[in-house]
Amino acid sequence: MPPVKNIETFFLGDACLAWTLGEKIDRLTSLQVLYVYRRLRKNPELARLGVHDLVPSYTALAAHAHPQCDWDAVRRIIDNCLADIPADEAALKERSARHVLPVIYRGEDLQRVADHAKITTEEVIRRHTAPEYLVALIGFRPHFPYLLGLDRSLVTPRLDAPRTLVPAGAVAIGGEQTGIYPENSPGGWNILGMTQPELLYDIEPGDTVVFKRTEA
Repeated sequence: MPPVKNIETFFLGDACLAWTLGEKIDRLTSLQVLYVYRRLRKNPELARLGVHDLVPSYTALAAHAHPQCDWDAVRRIIDNCLADIPADEAALKERSARHVLPVIYRGEDLQRVADHAKITTEEVIRRHTAPEYLVALIGFRPHFPYLLGLDRSLVTPRLDAPRTLVPAGAVAIGGEQTGIYPENSPGGWNILGMTQPELLYDIEPGDTVVFKRTEA
């Protein structure tokens, strides 16, 4: 794997500096972002400089700090970490928490996903429970995990008209992503089933998630 190239750095307002490592959603870029994120979280110098939050996304990492912090020093620390990203994808993976989430697969869009993939609902469930998903980021709502690893055959467009209310615990597919709604909220993803939303509270970026079918 070649070193990360074309890294862009830019401010988002006066209290956030961001680095982009890529332009598309893929596992390799997410692993690179998460590798840097985890190392920076262990660096006490960033907190001393005033950095109070680090936020990973699929392709970028953002550092939030007081506007008057020493941004040059923050940038040097993060740039040095970016320069040390391993060339071997296996070296990017670290031991992390593995969360097994029970899912009742009776979602109102299960048949829609099956029809789009031209398979049975049973096969949708089998393919959705097969992977071990990577938690690429937490976003949209607190504790909403965006998961990488969805079987390509299950990629399904979002609903044309989003629902005004998706229940907490809904396990859903939106395009090539799968995730879980942690609380009642609007949403346009295809609902496959339900899990227990309180199980999401300990999930962190870089963890893995496995869905296990249950009937109750």
